[in-house]
Amino acid sequence: MGPLDVLNRDDGTKVCPWGESHSDYADYHDQEWGVPETSDFRLYEKVCLEGFQAGLSWLTILRKRENFRRAFLNFDIEKVAGFTHKDVARLMEDAGIIRHRGKIEATITNAQKAFRLIDRYGSLSSFVWSFEPDNAKANVVNGAQLVRSVSEESTQMSTALKKLGWKFVGPTTCYSLMQANGIVNDHLPDCYRWSEIEELRSVLTRP
Repeated sequence: MGPLDVLNRDDGTKVCPWGESHSDYADYHDQEWGVPETSDFRLYEKVCLEGFQAGLSWLTILRKRENFRRAFLNFDIEKVAGFTHKDVARLMEDAGIIRHRGKIEATITNAQKAFRLIDRYGSLSSFVWSFEPDNAKANVVNGAQLVRSVSEESTQMSTALKKLGWKFVGPTTCYSLMQANGIVNDHLPDCYRWSEIEELRSVLTRP
């Protein structure tokens, strides 16, 4: 079976194979991955969690996500921007999250830098969605693109964020953000979620 082949569940439902290795992945695939998101808080959260995921499995992050939300005050941008060295020390003692000083400090820095971005673009959502590919629908038809981890647009997003002072926002992280939040629809075309995500994207009011 190749990376572009769907799997058939026991009930005949066709799904992307990556979601079948664990029930947590399956739930994430079925309920969240690819659903268009325009909330600044949730987009900021995903950027940060993707940064924490670097070098680890996404399953690790999924299992700790509620701990991250608690530790970072539900990823309220204004509140996290006000974190101090004491908060960093507190978070470094929190076994419920990934205790990586650089990633913790980047989460705080990114919240602080978000204000400059919001001033310029109106919202984090407006910024992120400005990188939606013009050929977004073609993206799901061209099989070669379905197995990539970066794109021209994610590289552009990464460059723009870095210029604004954001950390842990490489092209791969930005592409994962785009996939997870419906900016591209990278469910396999034969996966039952592809058409559902396309329907959600078709009625979405872009920020």
